[in-house]
Amino acid sequence: MLDTIRQKVESGRRITPEEALYLMKEADLLDLAPLANRWRYRHNPDPVVTFVVDTNLNYTNVCDAYCTFCAFYRPDPTDPSAYAYTVDQMLEKIGRSAAKGVTTVLLQGGLNDALPLSYYVDLVRGTREKYPQVTPHYFSAPEIMKMCQVSGQSIRGVIAALREAGQRTMPGGGSEILTERVKKQVSPLTPKARVEDWTEVHREAHRQGWKTTATMMYGHVETDEDIVESLGHIRSVQDGAKDTPGGFTAFIPWSYKRSNTALARKVKEEAGPNKYVRIIALSRIFLDNVPHIQASWFSEGRKTGQVALHFGADDFGGTLFDENVMLAAGFYNRTTVDEIRAVISEAGFAPAQRTTEYDIVERFARELPDLAQVAVRA
Repeated sequence: MLDTIRQKVESGRRITPEEALYLMKEADLLDLAPLANRWRYRHNPDPVVTFVVDTNLNYTNVCDAYCTFCAFYRPDPTDPSAYAYTVDQMLEKIGRSAAKGVTTVLLQGGLNDALPLSYYVDLVRGTREKYPQVTPHYFSAPEIMKMCQVSGQSIRGVIAALREAGQRTMPGGGSEILTERVKKQVSPLTPKARVEDWTEVHREAHRQGWKTTATMMYGHVETDEDIVESLGHIRSVQDGAKDTPGGFTAFIPWSYKRSNTALARKVKEEAGPNKYVRIIALSRIFLDNVPHIQASWFSEGRKTGQVALHFGADDFGGTLFDENVMLAAGFYNRTTVDEIRAVISEAGFAPAQRTTEYDIVERFARELPDLAQVAVRA
């Protein structure tokens, strides 16, 4: 099996789900690195690792999805800890981020019935008008579905309205694991429980020229078979985007964090770094039509993120100056532009700053690490 996979990778041919399952369950982890790197350098020949200067803001934590893996949401809008910021308040937050040099704002929130479609459209338009240097990388597929619900418009109509306001990219949140079996366990209530909803939002976004990302949160109730099925679904959607002006720019996996979540009653132990690195490598080999694989210093830690760069990942995510969803699960991790550049350099690559759509805007020479600082971070 491994020899067959090697031959396919060397010739640039696609592996099957059965072969992917073998890599997930049986292959030696170290055998995956050269296979993943073959695809990595086929897509991205330069020995650089990209990053983006971004932040992750939240406009509301009121949500009716009741996802069991989430510690962020508040189902009751009268809860003292619940909030829903106005458009002006959010634009003020975005302005503070722009003053720090942020070029991408990843904006997401709960599924809040009280917010009309005009709220989301005004957020996009206001960002474009006030901060033209900032890309509004806003909303996830479940949020788009909530906009459809409150407005009575179709997915096509909602995305067209956001596009007219200036939106051109969208994050891949809300996917978790793209199998009905898993979704019904971790997100039992619509609109997050259906794989087809997530899929159709991204397909329509691609048809209207948006670049989106695909994500996967693993390490809870899924099996290895579910992981392969989820990757297969993403590969299929990207195949369908080849005749559209849009498509997935990157795939981003991260592991579930247990603290303060209802799902912790079922999941007694979090996935470790070995599984993360295996998934990074497998995704690079299997997702032959997705140009970038992102390693996460944020959710997995800097050292694990560095290792992932040698297992097929070519991007190191962003600075994430503000982030509250993972923080609600007891996971606090922050960095700076200088730190990201140093960590990429320590891993043996030259850092390069990119845009939301993965265009490189500045390249940096690989910096020789300060060994004392390396020891402190370790």
